[in-house]
Amino acid sequence: MAAARVPFYYRMTSGIRITARPTYLHSQSNPAGGQFVFTYQIRIENAGNVAARLMTRRWLIHDEGAIDTVVEGDGVVGEQPHLAPGQAHEYSSFCVLHAPRGWMEGSYHFVCDDGTVFDAAIPRFLLSTEPIADSLA
Repeated sequence: MAAARVPFYYRMTSGIRITARPTYLHSQSNPAGGQFVFTYQIRIENAGNVAARLMTRRWLIHDEGAIDTVVEGDGVVGEQPHLAPGQAHEYSSFCVLHAPRGWMEGSYHFVCDDGTVFDAAIPRFLLSTEPIADSLA
């Protein structure tokens, strides 16, 4: 039996490439109780020519079983990584939904060493308890 493929989603904004890989955690979930746990791995890579620091994050979490949620805050998992050209930062986090499907998307606010500022888009990625077809990822 072949291993399940984990879809990935990516987007490039102003030289910053953001890749997301979501995974359903069946062993941590309680479907009968309306708890569906997903983890996601994020890779933030500076493919541009100017160093930049990730200052803040903004997430929109859509849960088919509840209202949409916005999460905002400083940095990612307690850090505000400074990325020189060619450097990357990776982290993992999780999300608990009340339904077996939903999605997340958002942005990271960056300040470049040359003083410019921009928001790098986090691609919308599907959270689903069912395998995702290759054409959707």
